[in-house]
Amino acid sequence: MYYIVDSEKSFKQASDDLDAAVKRNGFGVLHIHDLGETLRSKGVEFAEQCRVFEVCNPKQAAKVMSTDMRLNMALPCRISVFTENGVTKIGLIKPAQMLSALSDSKELGEIAIEVENATIKMVDEAK
Repeated sequence: MYYIVDSEKSFKQASDDLDAAVKRNGFGVLHIHDLGETLRSKGVEFAEQCRVFEVCNPKQAAKVMSTDMRLNMALPCRISVFTENGVTKIGLIKPAQMLSALSDSKELGEIAIEVENATIKMVDEAK
């Protein structure tokens, strides 16, 4: 269900490289949630780093929503850069498995596989 890789890069470098990989692969970064910073700004002690990138390919998103508008709640895709015990990691929930839990549409399954292949490629390029 998950695709997570370790990176030898710093958290910042992996984040920068993921941002570039997303754009290079025809997706856009809609927003970056810095969850670690948000928690710390609320007075919560949290030692790890975590940035969640909301990424989207507009053509694929339009196909998904045109087939089943309820699936807008599963969009956009999210790819995270985070630290765990001093190790930088990059990961995502695999879109094909997630979508198969929400729809049995063969057409949507094919779109999800395309998106999954693209997002895994982005993670591998950034690691």
